[in-house]
Amino acid sequence: MRAHFRFEDLDVWRKARQMAVALHRLAEQLEAKRLYRYAEQLRAAALSVPNNIAEGSGSMHKKEFQQFLNIARRSLFENASMLLVFEAMGLWDAGQVDTLLDDCDQLSRMLTSFSRTLRPT
Repeated sequence: MRAHFRFEDLDVWRKARQMAVALHRLAEQLEAKRLYRYAEQLRAAALSVPNNIAEGSGSMHKKEFQQFLNIARRSLFENASMLLVFEAMGLWDAGQVDTLLDDCDQLSRMLTSFSRTLRPT
């Protein structure tokens, strides 16, 4: 039986994982165009989101978990910025970017909402 980690039960982590996979696929398109540094940067920021959620979930303290969620959110904004810049460069069409930006917005809201549940009452 495979080990099960706490973060796997978090909707916000599952959404972040889904987005990381989608952005990884876009990074492959960048590599096909020989834009290796762009691909590397997109992959790093994309993986940072679910990884920081997972890392924070292992914390013993809610405040520390919130800090990791904040880092995840900032990486998400980095992803959104790259999508907009790459679109402006003509690397992707608006429809493709619009869908991913909607996903970024939804995930950002999920991260903010989840972080608020960790605040002391």
